[in-house]
Amino acid sequence: MRLIALLLPLLFPISIFSQQPAPGVPPAKPETHLKNIRQLTFGGDNAEAYWSPNGKWLTFQTNNPAWGLHCDQIHAMEVNKAAGNKNYRPLDISKSKGRTTCSYFMPGNKHIIFASTMADADTCPPTPELRAGGKYLWPIYDSYDIYVADLKGKVTKRLTDTPGYDAEAVLSPKGDKILFTSTRSGDLELWTMNLDGRNLKQITFDLGYDGGAFFSPDGSKIVFRASRPKTAEEIREYRELLQQGLVAPTNMEIYTCNADGSNLHQVTQLGKANWAPFFHPSGKKIIFSSNHHSTRGYDFQLYMINEDGTGLEQITSESIFNSFPMFSPDGKKIAWSSNRNNGGTRDTNVFVADWVE
Repeated sequence: MRLIALLLPLLFPISIFSQQPAPGVPPAKPETHLKNIRQLTFGGDNAEAYWSPNGKWLTFQTNNPAWGLHCDQIHAMEVNKAAGNKNYRPLDISKSKGRTTCSYFMPGNKHIIFASTMADADTCPPTPELRAGGKYLWPIYDSYDIYVADLKGKVTKRLTDTPGYDAEAVLSPKGDKILFTSTRSGDLELWTMNLDGRNLKQITFDLGYDGGAFFSPDGSKIVFRASRPKTAEEIREYRELLQQGLVAPTNMEIYTCNADGSNLHQVTQLGKANWAPFFHPSGKKIIFSSNHHSTRGYDFQLYMINEDGTGLEQITSESIFNSFPMFSPDGKKIAWSSNRNNGGTRDTNVFVADWVE
């Protein structure tokens, strides 16, 4: 699970989700990189929408109450059919079994990989206290395992069955490797495996939460966000929370490395929460979500930065939450989740736009 918009309603009061700016806040700057913005979902919390290899579909997670959902479930939608269509019903992939997260299309556009707690129970696991000690927390369910299902929702393979958290799976553009986050080594680290679940390899090793990872367009590099507790107190707190199946996702930076884990490099040093990174089609820039600019903490906007940490540029400015950006395979469009156009509700929806350089 990434620092997902689906948890924002639990963390912040409903008033902050209004589109009206706070008194004294300057008007939003034009979003010049985004053209022909179209809304794809209409209700509930919808996030982590990721493109199919053919650029026609998005797989995403949602808890839309209008569809009878009680916790995050995986669906898939045809972009052109969903755009602006409030009556469109996406394909139900996870069939409301357990809690799910982090879906991604497999090569061939006919199967989807995702994490689920379904082996533990068909019902949604309880949500723990997320405000303990005055900190924002979210759960790392140790019942998450990684599955593959077809577009009718039939599970065709279970890829992990090791005790502990296995989730956040994505695929290399080369179609040969799955990248995911796991606690199997005792910490939240990045791992790779073959598409059949074999040839497991740990590629990060530093203490802290490594996750939300994606490959570069050519599959040679990986971008991810990580927490790095440094002081004795930070380390103690991190380890204690992890033992309870919790993390405090409020201090993260963006990192890159080669696909085998070598040449680890910290990209951002902005402070606060920098997360949900994805490579620009050029492979030389990274787009990500950040609240580093905010004095209130909950204003997340999309930014873009060169891989060497220079050239920071703000991309979005509408509403107080924009995250999970992903460029289409041809680099011409971008999908992301936002609180814009939600009528002052808590809803987070998926949007798509033409990308303008």
